[in-house]
This record gives sequence, structure tokens and C-alpha cells, in this order.
Amino acid sequence: MSALLSGIGVGFAVAMPVGPIGILCIKRSLKDGYAAGLATGLGAATADASYGLLVALGLSFSGLMAQAQALQFGGGILIIILGLFSLRGFFFPKPKAEIGTATRNLLSAWFSTYLLTLTNPMTILAFVGLIAGLGTASASGPYWLVLGVFIGSLLWWLILVQGVLLLKSRLPMDALRWLDFISGMVLLIWGAWIAASAGAFLK
Repeated sequence: MSALLSGIGVGFAVAMPVGPIGILCIKRSLKDGYAAGLATGLGAATADASYGLLVALGLSFSGLMAQAQALQFGGGILIIILGLFSLRGFFFPKPKAEIGTATRNLLSAWFSTYLLTLTNPMTILAFVGLIAGLGTASASGPYWLVLGVFIGSLLWWLILVQGVLLLKSRLPMDALRWLDFISGMVLLIWGAWIAASAGAFLK
């Protein structure tokens, strides 16, 4: 039980900071509805659980850091691509009849967020910082630990999606279009900075 509770705490703490994943979840929740926001949160929670599993199975600090820079560079590129897609939504808006049809691509929303979270340097650094504690808890129940990380992360994303949807009714329709522009620019700049930082280390 202690491993489960430790995992829940870690999963919630890792997911909580608002970064590119949070921005993406907010955008999809507002633009495409609850299902798309939940699929995005599930992708992030699955990635957090994947890192929890690697740590529970004995991944060391040096083993995680050895891949961190390459993952950071790939994550930066993915964030840039998502930023460009958001900007395309601003400059080339879809007809109203097509808005919300992205819910048919829930698997794509889940998988893209899974990859982005795996390569997100914030996630990597968070687990590096918590790796010692996770390793201790994993000794008493590695699978309970992984389940806890998944539950804790998913709990945060459920709270975020519900909160965003409560505010949606107060936003004018035009604000949703400008959300594409704002989120696109934030993701583009953020991704470029992450990729450039990783590139400097990879030289």
C-alpha cells in the first residue's frame, strides 16, 4: 500500500506543473471537447507510468540521464510541430461543421501526447529528481508503484480537463480561435528553446 500511495503522490506531482503538455490538454479540451482532453491526459499518464515502470525495474540515474539529451531534442521538435499545427488552425480555421470532429482521432491524441510526454525534459528531470525515492518504494511493490504513478497523473489531468470545461461556457467563440494562435506561439517558442538547448549539449 505504501508503494501505491508513493506512486500516486509522485504521479500527481510530476503531472501538475503547467508546461507544453498542459497547454496541449487545455487547447484540446476547449476546441475538441471532453473526450479529446481526456485522451490527451491519458497519454501523459501512460507516459508517466512508463517512466515509473522503468524506475521500478531498476533503471539507474545514469541510465536515464544517458538518454535525456537525445530525448530532449526529439521532444523539442515534436513541440515545434504541434505549435505549427496550432498556428495553422488560427490562420486556416475549419468550418463550424467540422469543429469537434477531432474526437474521432482519440487514439492519435493519446499517442501524440504519449510520445511528447516521454520526450519532455520536464518529465525526465522530475523523475531524475525522484528516482531515489521511487527506487526505495519499488522494492516493496513495483507494480503497485507503477499503478500509483498512473492514477496520480491521471487524477491531475481529470481535474484540469474538468476545470477547463467549466470555464468554456464563459468564453466567446472568437476566443477559441485565438487560443490556437496563443498556444501555437507558446509551443513554437518553447519547442525551439528545448531543441536548441539539447542541441548545444549534443555537440
